[in-house]
Parts: sequence; C-alpha cells; structure tokens
Amino acid sequence: MRKSLLALVLLAAASFVQADVQLKEGHPDRYTVVRGDTLWDISGKFLREPWKWPEIWQANPQIQNPHLIYPGDQLSLVYVNGQPRLTLNRGDSHGTIKLSPTIRSTPIADAIPTIPLGAVNAFLLSNRIIDNVQEFDNAPHILAGDNERVISGAGDKIYARGNLDEQQRSYGIFRKGKDYIDPKTKELLGINADDVGTASMVAVDKDVATMTLSRTTQEVRPGDRLFPTEERAINSTFQPSEPTQKIDGEIIDVPRGVTQIGEMDVVTLNRGARDGLAAGSVLAVYQAGELVRDRVDGTMVQVPDVRAGLVMVFRTYQKLSYGLVLNASRSMSVHDKVRNP
Repeated sequence: MRKSLLALVLLAAASFVQADVQLKEGHPDRYTVVRGDTLWDISGKFLREPWKWPEIWQANPQIQNPHLIYPGDQLSLVYVNGQPRLTLNRGDSHGTIKLSPTIRSTPIADAIPTIPLGAVNAFLLSNRIIDNVQEFDNAPHILAGDNERVISGAGDKIYARGNLDEQQRSYGIFRKGKDYIDPKTKELLGINADDVGTASMVAVDKDVATMTLSRTTQEVRPGDRLFPTEERAINSTFQPSEPTQKIDGEIIDVPRGVTQIGEMDVVTLNRGARDGLAAGSVLAVYQAGELVRDRVDGTMVQVPDVRAGLVMVFRTYQKLSYGLVLNASRSMSVHDKVRNP
C-alpha cells in the first residue's frame, strides 16, 4: 500500500514538472548548431521559458555545468512516453545520444557559451566591487609619480606605498567610485572601484615599491589604490536556472550610465550570493504599476506591476550581482524590481 501511494505521489510530481514546461509555438523539430549561437538562444527556439531547459534535456541536477554543445551538433525534438525530449547527434562517429553529462575530448573553448560573452567581457575587465570601505582604505596607494609628477600615464614610473607583495608582479589601479546602498535597508552593499590602469612591479624597499605603468585608462594620481590583479574570465558554460530561494530585489545601477535599459545591457542588482543568487540565475524584471485615479470614487489606485523582461546573473558578490538583460518587452530603468521568473 505504501509503495503504491509513493508511486502515485512520484507520478503526480513528474506530471506536474512536465506540465510546467511549455514548448514554444512554431518550435523546430530539428536544429543544427552554428558558430555564434548561445545556449540561451537555442533553448529559446524550443521553449517558452528557456531557463527550464534542464527539464526537457534531462540534465543531471547534481552536475552544475550543462552538457557542452558544439557548432555542427544537431538537436532533435522527440517524444518519450508522450513527453518532449531533446536528443543530440554528433555525426556517424558518435551516434545519437541523450543530453546527459559525459566525457568529451573536444576542447571546452570550442563549446558554445550560455550567453553572448562579448556583451560582458569588456565590462568585466574594467570593473571591480570592493565589499567595504575599510578594505578600500587599507589597500596600498600611489605615493607619487616620477620626478614628483602629480599625474602619470602608461610607460611612466610611479611609487606606491603599503603592504605590497614583491612576488605579485602585477597590480590593478583603482579609484573609489560610487557607493552601492540598499534602497530600503540603507546597508552598504559594496563600493564600485573604477579602473584606472595596471602597474608592473619593479622593486620593493620596505613599504615603498617602484612600479611601471603598463596600461592606463585615465591619468594615475597619488591616492589611487592598488589591488592584486585577479582572474576575470567568466565561466562560459554556467547553467541557466531559477534561483533556489525567493528573490525580491531591484536594479540599483546601470554601470555604463544609460537611463533606459534594453537588451544586452549590464545591470547591478541589490541581491547577491548571500541571498541565493549564483551565476546563471534568471530573474524577471517588473516595472512598478502606475498610480491612476478611479473615475468612479475619485481615489488613487496603483495598478499591478508590469513584467518588462528577463535578466541573467553572470557574476555574484556577497551582497551584489551583475546581470545581463536577455530580453526586454519594454524599456527598463533603475529601481525596477527583480523577482523569481
């Protein structure tokens, strides 16, 4: 009896999951992957909600990265026991296989990315979040330029002071940008450090280092801070998915300074790793409903929020995240809300 009841429960749960996945109207039965495709684009050809692709591709939920897909691979939509499934054909030498994690010798660099990396790579190279004021203030700083210059540029010699590691050959130079403050709690979420350049270590004498400016984006000045260069590469194959926790946040900044946000724009969110966000988390963006006058009784009534698009998180910090707008049905702006899709 117990086994029968358990089987019914599992069957009902499976039916619920499958019923929740909706194929896109006019979806293809087959699709051949071409260079320039992204996982998000391909999923959107088959599903109304592309982030639910693991449910139709049967990805192992214990594997964080999705199965790698390469140009020339052919996806076919089939039905197993009445439920849609995608199969992958890699050609005569590989045969047709189910999309489940396997070992493959083709270089990962050749696999298609989850999102268009060109939209975020340039941004990542020139941006850094510092968690708190103390971390920024205690970082080594530019002491002076050569010959007591007030400003320095690429190729110039500079002097820096602080806790510098002679074994660390390269340091990034940053200037304090805007503070990110939570609109509701007023908590400091982080400091946006503006990229100024890169310096190479020459020598260290006690707490003063001699360095050479290898790259600059603007004039380097005394007081600018130094942080060890960090690996900025982004994982191109992270898995699009719904957040594991309930998210109720908002867009608090657009790093490139526009007032109207559209597709492929990078946005800053006031939620991060501590709130359950991870690279690949998909969120719906909502605009606050307008305040309108009821012409019958004269009262002011706020209409429901309007869904405006989708954003996918590609980098998280403890209290903040960066996301890429993947589609927009209307123009968005700072203070629009983000929630579970």
